[in-house]
Amino acid sequence: MTRKFIDCREFPSDTHCSVAISADSEEELLGIAVEHAVSVHHHHDTPELRQQLRQLFKDGMPPEHRPMTGQAGSSATGASHTH
Repeated sequence: MTRKFIDCREFPSDTHCSVAISADSEEELLGIAVEHAVSVHHHHDTPELRQQLRQLFKDGMPPEHRPMTGQAGSSATGASHTH
């Protein structure tokens, strides 16, 4: 089984979120990623959000340092972060 991760540092925001989450399963990762997106970034828990988050999952572990491949001004939901 390959570990999966998602990294908020890839999506610049007003809060400069530095959270990176990893888990052994996609379902576990999705649950905590949705919780984080809703509680910290004020997104709504919708099927669309869950689908978009799943598309951002990567295999392995998050890098120690901020990724350089960020998509300035974009977010997991396709709108800019305004938190």
